[in-house]
Amino acid sequence: MPTSTVIGAGMAAYLDCDEVLPLPEFHPTSHAGFQLAVTREAGIITSADMRMGFMHRSFEKLFESRDYRQLMVLADRYDWLSAFSSELVIALVFEASAGIVPPERATWARMLLAEANRVTATLAFLSPMIDGAPKALAQSVHEQLITAQEMATGSRVHPMFARIGGVAAPISDEALAAYARAITSLEEALPQIGDAMHQYAATLAGLAPLSRESAVGCGASGAVARASGLDFDLRRDDPYLAYTEVADLLAVPTRTAGDAQARYEVLLEQLPSSLAIMGASIDKLVELGPGPIDVRLPKTVRAPEGTSYGWIEGPLGISGVLLVSVGEPLPWRLKLRSASFANAQAMQKVLVGTGSDKMADAVMSFFLVAGDIDR
Repeated sequence: MPTSTVIGAGMAAYLDCDEVLPLPEFHPTSHAGFQLAVTREAGIITSADMRMGFMHRSFEKLFESRDYRQLMVLADRYDWLSAFSSELVIALVFEASAGIVPPERATWARMLLAEANRVTATLAFLSPMIDGAPKALAQSVHEQLITAQEMATGSRVHPMFARIGGVAAPISDEALAAYARAITSLEEALPQIGDAMHQYAATLAGLAPLSRESAVGCGASGAVARASGLDFDLRRDDPYLAYTEVADLLAVPTRTAGDAQARYEVLLEQLPSSLAIMGASIDKLVELGPGPIDVRLPKTVRAPEGTSYGWIEGPLGISGVLLVSVGEPLPWRLKLRSASFANAQAMQKVLVGTGSDKMADAVMSFFLVAGDIDR
């Protein structure tokens, strides 16, 4: 007989199904708003359906009821692992539409925080999968980076540091030094973390393979798509900020197997490039020294009338924003294109045929954040 199962937590326990399977504690996908309904027969998944709408989101409508200066507060909150990157893409889209060019110091400060955001998000997905000393090292470096972010922005979770035309404040010498120490710590810890991750990933070989064609069809991006052979990274292929100046530091790891093992390996192998770009950003900020970090704006900010689209390579994949303006202080339409939403479609497509014993491993290899899925 088919068995109906819901993977999730919290309110999932009260749904009409045969059983509820919780995801491992502390993993980013382990959230009460994350629910995946599957049907199993003889221990094999025969259908999978992502259940959305359990979180108090409505972010796009909330964006459209705030003026442009207030958008950063909301941008931090739909993908809590990619908070700064979510701020950044909105600022870049507005600046492109209005012809605003931020000061050089702001560009390098943004790049430092964007790559640090990529590293912390990556560690958040890797550290729950390993044990012992490597796990402790990964968590220690993650804490160092979050502390450095707090020193730079005043917040550990919601930095709200990007501004239209720049950043909120100069990054202090103390914060730059803290970032530099975290880079050194992770460079020293990577061999142990890498060995542990490769051992874990090896147990996932052949699990939930996603073809290149399916990755493209579902709009998957980031490590999920690159593990399926889609060699695409916006930092290289449609550069923004100062990525053209650090092109020699950027390596884009790919695989062709498209399985869970490949996804974790690609995620792991993106760390060295991020650390190198962070180091270059710190050196450039030190070289530039004190100076302007934003553009002076009028009291009331308006985007020119028209439609604009911009995208960046976020920590979990492509983050895009469609902005429609009628020349008012509020956006007429602000549409999000987020990584987890597209990756969730790819995940449910390939779960069919997966065994129950590997179901949670398969789900977690798609690097989802529950708040980024709902609309």
